[in-house]
Amino acid sequence: MAFLSILPTNAFFPEQAAETGSGKTGAFCLPIIQIVQETLRNVRENKGNKGGGGSGASGGTSKNSKWKMNPFDRGDKLAIDSDGTLCQSRDAKIWQGTRSNKGVVGKGKYYYEAKVTDEGLCRVGWSTAKASLDLGTDKEGYGFGGTGKKSFGRQFDTYGEAFGINDVIGCYLDLDSYSVKWSKNGVDFGKAYDIPAHLQNETFYAAVCLKNAEMKFNFGHQKFAYEPKENFKGLNTADSSNIVVSKISGGSTGPVTKRPNAPYSIIIEPSRELAEQTYNQIIKFKKYLKDPKIRELLIIGGASAKEQVDALNSGIDIVVGTPGRLEDLISSNKLELSACRFFVLDEADGLLSAGYGHLIERLHRSIPKVTSDGNKLQMVVCSATLHSFDVKKMAEKLMHFPTWIDLKGQVT
Repeated sequence: MAFLSILPTNAFFPEQAAETGSGKTGAFCLPIIQIVQETLRNVRENKGNKGGGGSGASGGTSKNSKWKMNPFDRGDKLAIDSDGTLCQSRDAKIWQGTRSNKGVVGKGKYYYEAKVTDEGLCRVGWSTAKASLDLGTDKEGYGFGGTGKKSFGRQFDTYGEAFGINDVIGCYLDLDSYSVKWSKNGVDFGKAYDIPAHLQNETFYAAVCLKNAEMKFNFGHQKFAYEPKENFKGLNTADSSNIVVSKISGGSTGPVTKRPNAPYSIIIEPSRELAEQTYNQIIKFKKYLKDPKIRELLIIGGASAKEQVDALNSGIDIVVGTPGRLEDLISSNKLELSACRFFVLDEADGLLSAGYGHLIERLHRSIPKVTSDGNKLQMVVCSATLHSFDVKKMAEKLMHFPTWIDLKGQVT
């Protein structure tokens, strides 16, 4: 069996090669069923939101807790990983933002870094708790965007230079002289803004907004890529007397809830018959898992679309389906991808030979690589002919450094 492990956004993707009848359906269904049930149990016991990580899930329970992005102070479609340092939005139309779980006030010179880890539009900087999450569009936040524009009060002016994937943006806040500036890969762009008098007593939080993009943050818990100069220091070294814990926490807003029509797992089969087989195997595999019960749904053409939509709206955890009907429901937002943790392509060679390559790529782009509760996407690709050119080409495009598990070996 061959496993393919890839990390486009710190995700882990396995891939299997096995002949029909060798047990690969069980190889991907059993762990999915186990993890989905564990997730349901954690949600029921209020352990489901990992977005802030451990004891810090309330957005920052104390001044001594780790600096991270606040899962309770963010846009609906922005995901934060369990460490609180990786932010991602797959929304290509609306800016999605977040702020840190703690801020600084009073005095001091502070610095953090934000690295672009996936292509898209980014704006990063500082804001008060009253600012819009669309950073730089009001007079409570300062942003610097990938197009080389600084922004404050919805005024976008040329500053520095454009940035993109793998660039590291340094964010500087000077509360001694009340100014803000940025750098790119260690190149200091100089003062961007003076902080006006009415904001000088406010608490400032690290802030970002994204549009179909991803950024990784370093508040000083690791060595900076470019050490700050002029006595600036990492946020993690701020004196406790200058730290304010965000009031937006789990106790005030509650955890992000999964929508009923957003399954944890989507399994795509090339034909109705194969979809029915996999669906029936899931029912058998989950037979003794009673509490909580896993809810599965078969989505195929020829069945009542209304009944499928009704089932989705009542709550579904695992979906097995064929491409055509799945595409119809996803494009009409009747099936959401926001909670998907497992994206499975069974008989991948059959899917590709039937012309579904573009659909697979489209769905992969739309699925968050980190879900709202901090879990990373796992993608599983199974095929009796995994070494085919088309399957390898897809793997190279969607996956990075995959791990292969091969039950048979490549035929020479």
